[in-house]
Parts: sequence; C-alpha cells; structure tokens
Amino acid sequence: MSMLSISSALQAALGFGLLAAFATIFRPLLTGTYRALKLAVKPGMSREQRLARAYSRNAMVLHSMTSSGDDLSPNLVAELRALSDRS
Repeated sequence: MSMLSISSALQAALGFGLLAAFATIFRPLLTGTYRALKLAVKPGMSREQRLARAYSRNAMVLHSMTSSGDDLSPNLVAELRALSDRS
C-alpha cells in the first residue's frame, strides 16, 4: 500500500515538473498569445483617443482649480477659466 502512495506522489511530482518545464520553455509564446487574445477582446485606444482623454482630464483639473479658487486672486481664476474653456 505504501509503494502505491509513493509512486502516485512521484507521478504527481513528475507531472508538475513537466508542466513547469513546459511553461518555462514556451513562456514567450504563451505571453504573446495572451497579449493577442487580450487585444482581440479589448482593443487599445488610438492616439487621437488618448490625446482627447488627456485634454479632457487637463480641462477637468483646471476647472476644479477654478472651483476651489477662494484663496487665489481673481485674475488667476479668470485665466484658469479661460484655459479650461479653450480645451
């Protein structure tokens, strides 16, 4: 009975070792396949989309700065509002 449990433990260890070797050898292929599947499911944004997102984020920051401009001078608040309206 103990010989059977030893052989099954060795078989499990050998199987895990083969799986680890397979993953190590084919890691670049597996990584590339994962990235390709990820792009197929959810494609990345184009350059124009990334720029538009950055512009809108900057406008939101400027707008929030003007909203909390109690301690700022009125001229600076007016300039910030003009900048946020431009973008």
